[in-house]
This record gives sequence, C-alpha cells and structure tokens, in this order.
Amino acid sequence: MIRLFVALTLPENVRQGLSFLCGGVPGARWQGPEQMHLTLRFIGEIDEGTAGDVVEALESVTMDPFPLAVQGVGAFGEKRRSHVLWAGLKPEPELLRLQAKIETALIRVGLEPERRKYQPHITLARLNQTSEAKVVEFLSANGGFSLPPFMVEGFTLYSSFRSHGGAIYRPEETFALGGYDFSDEDDDYAETDERGHHEDARTPFWADAG
Repeated sequence: MIRLFVALTLPENVRQGLSFLCGGVPGARWQGPEQMHLTLRFIGEIDEGTAGDVVEALESVTMDPFPLAVQGVGAFGEKRRSHVLWAGLKPEPELLRLQAKIETALIRVGLEPERRKYQPHITLARLNQTSEAKVVEFLSANGGFSLPPFMVEGFTLYSSFRSHGGAIYRPEETFALGGYDFSDEDDDYAETDERGHHEDARTPFWADAG
C-alpha cells in the first residue's frame, strides 16, 4: 500500500516568502519550506496496481499553464478551536478547472469522488492547544499578505510517509501543462514524453511500495 496525493509544487521564492509568516503563535507546529505545497486531490492509501492506474489517469489531464498568486491567510477549526493555519490563493478559475480535471480523471479509474468542496490553501501550521487570541492576532496581522504571481506549469503526484519529525512528502511523478519541459530543472528525470510526462529508467515507484 502507498499513500498518495496530487499537488502543485511551489517555486522556491514562494516557499521562502511563506516562511516569513511562520512564527509568533505558541503551540503551532510550522511547516518547513520543503513541506509547503498546494494540494489538488488527496488520494490516500491505495494498492500498487491502482497507483499505476492513477499515473495513467493523470497523464490524460491537459490544459495550458496559468498564473497563480498567494493572497491572505486563514484558519480551519471546529468548536471555536483552530487546528490549522493556512495561506490562501487569489481566486483563479483555471486552478479550479485543473482540480476538476484531476478529480474527473481519478474517478474514471475507480477512485471514490471527493465529497468535500475544494478549498485551495497552503498549510502553514498545525495547532495544538493554541490560544485563540493568538490565532486571531496572527490572522489580523497578516490578513493583507500577498506574494507576486507565479506560473503553474505542471502538477505532481506525491507519496506521504509519517515520521517522528512529521510527515515526509516525496515527489513521485510530475505532469506538465501545455507541453512544458521539466527535464532541465530536475536531473531525476531523463526524458519527457509527448504528453509532457517524465520518464526514466527507474522502476515505477509503486513497485517498491509493497
């Protein structure tokens, strides 16, 4: 079994910009820059055969690159207790279109539909017994936070592993939009096929998951 999710990999300058938000809230377990991403679809634990089907499904997702910008902050919680601090995104219809295409592709290979409404966000911290006054203070101080736009030129299938230091996210496959070529940016990939999907001589990642 392997635990997977689909996300946008954020450019380094965006992750560094977000890291300046990470502090000043007692009880917050802040994400490191290397952990920051924008989830498009959480898949969960699946078997190796289904993982292969997922990759094929994601290869079928096509659309053009589009700009996206970080804007604002917020919190998730229940019963007047916040559990997560996050950074938001400036409304962008193309992001929702990409997420819908990914959802449709995954349903076609047998995954259960995601019942929750998609709310794009970048997790900054998970909270444990944090004062709500401190949360409100953080949200008020950073409500106007924004970063310059960046181009979304592809998306990534990640695996997730639990460790004593928190979750570890490993990129397994990257899928380009509009024929963008990632091969010059990542030496882990030797070739890019006609769909913009990276291939090399590695054993498929799901073959090692058992």
